[in-house]
Amino acid sequence: MSILPKLEGVRMRWLFLGSLALNLFFMGATGAVALRYSSPIPLATVTRLDHDVASRLARIAASLPDADATVMRAQLRTNAEKIAATQADLRLSLDAVRKRLRAEPFDPEAMRAAMAENRAAHENFDQMLRDTIAAAAVKMSAVGRAKLADWPSEHDRLRAAR
Repeated sequence: MSILPKLEGVRMRWLFLGSLALNLFFMGATGAVALRYSSPIPLATVTRLDHDVASRLARIAASLPDADATVMRAQLRTNAEKIAATQADLRLSLDAVRKRLRAEPFDPEAMRAAMAENRAAHENFDQMLRDTIAAAAVKMSAVGRAKLADWPSEHDRLRAAR
């Protein structure tokens, strides 16, 4: 009796398992790619949104009493276009700084000018957020304004400390 047929059986079994594992891997990868591109909103667009500002404003509103949260959300909706425009200006000015830093030959004066524009855009964006919050605070109750004064919440402070 020859040992060769037994080795062939073992080898075929390992080849089958290896083939099955590769097929499962490629099916999973194909499914992930299909899922990514099947969304009506491209994920590349979603990742470009500034979740930090939006989520922070949402957390501020969520920490307020219901009536005051409604006031805050209404004010945010009222100023949404202005906030988005100042945020877009901020992003564009940051892109200009990056472009100046990568330029060959490097021009330090152009970089300084781009950095000054970025600083002005950042201040404009911050001012727009402050104006929006102040306009909402005028319409809030004393309890809502007190909650707003306690911002950031203890949870946010602990998370920032990590």
